[in-house]
Amino acid sequence: MKKFPAISPSFLVILTALFLVLFNNVRFFSNVVKTYPLSLSNLAFIVSLAVLLLCFIIIILAIVSYKYTLKPVLISVLLISAVASYFMNSYNIILDENMLRNTLQTNFSEAFDLINIKLIIYFLILGVLPSYLVYRVKVREYSFKSGLINKAKLVLIAALTITLIIFSFSKYYASFIREHKILRLYTNPVFYIYSTGKYISSSIKVKSLPLNSIGQDAKTPIDDTDKELIILVVGETVRADRFSLNGYHKKTNPLLEKEEVISFTKMSSCGTSTAVSVPCLFSKFTREEYTEEKGQTFENALDVLSHAGVNVLWRDNNSDSKGVALRVRQENYKTREHNTVCDIECRDEGMLVGLQDYINQQQGDILIVLHQMGNHGPAYYKRYPKSFEHFTPACKDKNLENCTREQISNSYDNAILYTDYFLSKTIQLLKNNAGKYETALFYVSDHGESLGENGIYLHGMPYFISPRSQTHVASFLWAGKNMGIDLKKLKQKAQQPISHDNVFHMLLGLFEVKTEIYSRKLDIFNYLEEH
Repeated sequence: MKKFPAISPSFLVILTALFLVLFNNVRFFSNVVKTYPLSLSNLAFIVSLAVLLLCFIIIILAIVSYKYTLKPVLISVLLISAVASYFMNSYNIILDENMLRNTLQTNFSEAFDLINIKLIIYFLILGVLPSYLVYRVKVREYSFKSGLINKAKLVLIAALTITLIIFSFSKYYASFIREHKILRLYTNPVFYIYSTGKYISSSIKVKSLPLNSIGQDAKTPIDDTDKELIILVVGETVRADRFSLNGYHKKTNPLLEKEEVISFTKMSSCGTSTAVSVPCLFSKFTREEYTEEKGQTFENALDVLSHAGVNVLWRDNNSDSKGVALRVRQENYKTREHNTVCDIECRDEGMLVGLQDYINQQQGDILIVLHQMGNHGPAYYKRYPKSFEHFTPACKDKNLENCTREQISNSYDNAILYTDYFLSKTIQLLKNNAGKYETALFYVSDHGESLGENGIYLHGMPYFISPRSQTHVASFLWAGKNMGIDLKKLKQKAQQPISHDNVFHMLLGLFEVKTEIYSRKLDIFNYLEEH
């Protein structure tokens, strides 16, 4: 590097931006070519798109890079973009605000499952190598004033170039902007930088806002001598079409099929990631109304039930409750400190250990929420004990690209088979308490999962473009005979479309809670009794 002359900060920004366009936007340009097939008429537009992206990146990098932050900023962008490029190329993931939120709220063990040799190679070649060159290159010194002038010139030239390109190819860009918004979501690093700004702004705003109390008028029937014991199991990453209860050809629910359960075959999720779906699931707001701000600044169904005198317990074998259980009793079963059923990882059935002792100690109604590890990917093979490897051959690699679709499907289905066992044990616990309580188990998954359909894996796609596999989730009800729910009538109506929007009111209805915010129409259990 010492043999080369010093370069200007602007030239270093241009070189970095050029590298990002050429090597970190494979997914973006492959999607562009699918929409605008290579031809003489489209080639000039695709080249113009590359120049346009280059100019946008230059403007972003120039604005945030100053004398002492130039190299740290460029190196940070290169390293993050390398990782982003891996996930976009490998799993067709889009790094929007919700995906960033989900990523930042993931615990270490879940994050570790995503690390593999291919990711390390991406990080070294597309991140570390160019970052090292940026670190070693000598940059010419400028006064603050001249540096500011040069930066302004660079931004101005880039902005004028963008304007010229858009006007020159106005026919193409009219359709690109209006009809192909999805393509813009794959621009690296432009879109994830934009999403990061939205995430930071939203987080700062939420922290400054007070908590809004709801359902302070909530009450359970005074003369109700039969107390409720209800277990809500929040599943993880389980799509409805992989439940044999719903007609799937593999017997993934052999034990549940022996129980009198009502499967809600058309349950839709509120989001495509845990960070969105779980707080939205317990929120009084519908999916269209829900925002991160509302989810964190309004009390939820657990708070309303607490106001009504219900004993609420949250046991978690996932990352955490995403803020839902902050004001109720929480217990972490992700570690061996509480969970006594652990091998390569702590199992969901460990959340049942000692639960009877807790029930025996309570007076009044009880809600127990069990937040599963469930089918969390990509290491589906870790989500079940070896004895549940019924469907073979199963994928034993956290890098899904190294497995066939059949292997991925089998390991995913084996994890559901273990969930079937866990849920069956939970129902048995409720049956053991039927003499003292009105009992019910309500199961609903937070979101679904893509298993390679159309080259898409995992979950977290923006909702408006997400495949049905990520939003069509498994859900069912098991109710004890003394619960008072007309199961025959419920079964007749269970195939009607419902969603996470209903869960808030379904929970309140199960406990017969009276409050102004309860909607009988959204409570499928009670509403069906009249229709």
